[in-house]
Amino acid sequence: MKFWNAILRIISMFVLFSVIQSIAGVAAKFLLPGSAIPPMPAHFLPWLLVSNALTIAALSVLALRTEWRGWSLGLSVAAIPAIVMISSGIEGIMFLKNLHIDWPRIIVSGLIGAVLIAPVWMLLFGRLAGTADEHFHPFASQSRSERVWKFVLSAAAYPVLYFVAGSIVWPYVKDFYATQVLPGPSSIVLLQLFVRGPIFVVLCLVLVRMLGLPRLSGALVAGAVFTIITGIAPLLIPNPYFPDAVRWAHFCEVTSSNFVFAAFVAWLWGQPRFVRSLAPARSEALSHS
Repeated sequence: MKFWNAILRIISMFVLFSVIQSIAGVAAKFLLPGSAIPPMPAHFLPWLLVSNALTIAALSVLALRTEWRGWSLGLSVAAIPAIVMISSGIEGIMFLKNLHIDWPRIIVSGLIGAVLIAPVWMLLFGRLAGTADEHFHPFASQSRSERVWKFVLSAAAYPVLYFVAGSIVWPYVKDFYATQVLPGPSSIVLLQLFVRGPIFVVLCLVLVRMLGLPRLSGALVAGAVFTIITGIAPLLIPNPYFPDAVRWAHFCEVTSSNFVFAAFVAWLWGQPRFVRSLAPARSEALSHS
C-alpha cells in the first residue's frame, strides 16, 4: 500500500473510531442506566483523542502487516482492545470496589464499540491485496510439549513482572490504596497467573501471528503495540477516580512491565532463524513447481 494511502486510511479509522466510541457510550448508558458518572476532569477530551490516535496507530500496524483479510482482519483487530478492556475491568472490580465504577456499563460500551468497528476495519483494511508469503504460526508450529512449557512460562512471567513493577511504585500509591478494600495476596496471584496472564499471552501470540516479523524485531514491535494498547493509551486519559500522581505512577508501572512481558513472549514464541532461512528456498521451489 502506498504511504499516503495508508495515512488516509488510518486518519479515517481514527475519526470513525472516535464517533463509534461516542455512540457505544450512549448505547451502553441507555441499556444500563446505572449510577451517574462523575464529572470528567479538565482536558479529558483532548487526552481521549490522543489516546484514540495512539490506539488506532498501533492497531493499524497490525492491519497493515497481517496477511489476514476480510472479516478475519476486522474481527481480530476489533477484538484486541475489547479483550484488554474486559481484562482491566476484571482487575478493577477486585481492586477498586470503593470507587463505585460502573464496570458493567464500561464493558458493555467496549463490546458495542468492538461490534460496530469490526466492519469498518474490514472495509478500510480488509480488502487490500494480501502479502506474498504466509506469516509464521507461533502456536501451530510448536510441538505439543513446546506449547505447554512455553505457555506456562509465559503466563508465569506476567505475575512476576506485575509484582516487581508494582513493588517499585508501591510507595507512591500506598496512601491511595489504603482507602480501598484490596483482595488478599493469594487472590491477586491467582488472578494474574490464571486469568490475566493467559489472556495476555494469547493476545501476544495473535500480535506475533499478525505482524509476521523476524524474532527480535517482532518482539520489539509486539512489545510496543501491546504496551500502547494496554498501558499508554488508557492511562494517558485523566479520570475522576485516580489522582494524577497515582495515575502516572501506574503509567510507569504498567508500560514498563507490559513491554518487557510482551517482548519476552513474542521472542520466546518467535520465528527461529533456521525457519526463516528455509522460507526463501521453499518459495523458490514452489515457483518452479
